[in-house]
Amino acid sequence: MNFNKQDDFLKVSMLEMTIAKNRDVSSEEYGELRKALTLIAGKWKLEILWRLHHRTHRFGELMKAIPSVTQHMLTRQLRELEADGLVTRRVFAEVPPRVEYSMTEATKALEPTIQSLVAWWETYGKAAQSANALGD
Repeated sequence: MNFNKQDDFLKVSMLEMTIAKNRDVSSEEYGELRKALTLIAGKWKLEILWRLHHRTHRFGELMKAIPSVTQHMLTRQLRELEADGLVTRRVFAEVPPRVEYSMTEATKALEPTIQSLVAWWETYGKAAQSANALGD
């Protein structure tokens, strides 16, 4: 995985955050993080954003691409993401109607975070999953 200067800055910033441990943390300190996580939290929101990170999708494509999601839940999650300004919904005046979903600029700014999560999974997640499987 190639990292640019911005990624190096993010690594340094994250390292500094990690070092500042073993102290009491006020709710104001992590309030912004809580707000950000609330926007992307949801059983299917991260997977929807991951799919849209790669390209624009139609509703039916998302239904097929995301295993086990119901039509009702996908609709709900997409509406929430759209209301929060994280997804753009484009309706075409055609019969039958065609609707496409894509990321907004705000969501595109999450790319370094997404890359960091993938790198974290490669380093730590697989081992944690294996350890959990052994404990079952």
